[in-house]
Amino acid sequence: MRYIAIIACLLFKSIMDSDGEQLISVAKWGSINGQSVEKYTLKNKLGQEVDIVTYGATITSIKTPDKHGKIADIVLGFDNVEDYSSTTYNPYFGATIGRVANRIKNGEFTLNGKKYHLAKNVGQNTLHGGFKGWNSKIWNAAIQCNQLVLSLLSEDGDEGFPGDAIASVIFQLTTDGELRIEMKVFVTKATPINLTNHSYFNLAGHDGNARELYKHQFTLNADCWTVTDAESIPTGEIRSVLDTVMDLRNSIILGDVIDKVPGGGYDHNFCLKVNDTTNETNLVARVLHPTTGRYLQVFSNQPGVQFYTANFLPERDSVSIRGKNGTAYFKHGAFCLETQNYPDAVNHENFPNSILEPGQVYYHIVMYKFGVVA
Repeated sequence: MRYIAIIACLLFKSIMDSDGEQLISVAKWGSINGQSVEKYTLKNKLGQEVDIVTYGATITSIKTPDKHGKIADIVLGFDNVEDYSSTTYNPYFGATIGRVANRIKNGEFTLNGKKYHLAKNVGQNTLHGGFKGWNSKIWNAAIQCNQLVLSLLSEDGDEGFPGDAIASVIFQLTTDGELRIEMKVFVTKATPINLTNHSYFNLAGHDGNARELYKHQFTLNADCWTVTDAESIPTGEIRSVLDTVMDLRNSIILGDVIDKVPGGGYDHNFCLKVNDTTNETNLVARVLHPTTGRYLQVFSNQPGVQFYTANFLPERDSVSIRGKNGTAYFKHGAFCLETQNYPDAVNHENFPNSILEPGQVYYHIVMYKFGVVA
């Protein structure tokens, strides 16, 4: 009977709960090069909604109430697929990043005695999978009861990476305000794999910009970070956060410390205190916006998290990025908490292994729990 129920779910384009309330719905959202792009909306009874599009397996909207019941969209993004597919305007808003998130030095690595040369899309380095990473591909979609399942085939040689990779990302919005994202990958040849979700959050609302972001209170469950060079490439050193601006183990107000961070804000991989990678409830971070009472808790089974404060969005006196509803997005207008393996792990033996072998399964779970405090 269980299998009959799953088949029944797959036959319908929307799923409803026992009270007839629609939990997952779908609408056409444009096209890219003749391929249709769809938008799926996940809802729960808390008044929360999450929009996900098949282009890049991208989260385009997360709506959640504040302590007064006022609902706001708390992630940056665009109103149409054309802006998401732009090579000049989109800084990976909400996308699923692959085959390898973050940076690979000199766009190359050696595996089993063979050197591989990747697409170099940022200077001499590879960032977020190359020129056409998984964030810019159209994923296949299916609804499996209360879950949205997106899948993708990345063929051998894609952006220079070896082997076919079959990926799936499962999105679920639970009744208690948790957005669960499960990522799985199978491969036909040994290859580095390191996925992440690249949502840009501002708990005041996507239009809050730096004025509201500086009010956010952050706690990260990390006692070390990976030191980088001038190009944000890890040197291989893993350094303690003790007595530095990287020490976020106790809650800090972002506006009190951000000017002290080298480089104009956080854009660093923090080494999480994770003892069991099979444990789905390892705490990554807690974030609170006191004015609205909205909070975000992040949990994952990954060893690292890239904490990024949108340092490379335009300055106030520059031409802004125009986002949803014509909103102007500027520097420090949002934050990212990208759960991941350490950057450039394929080139550092002292970093956690990033090579996935045939017959193995890459499994990455991240949970974003949204709520309010009075």
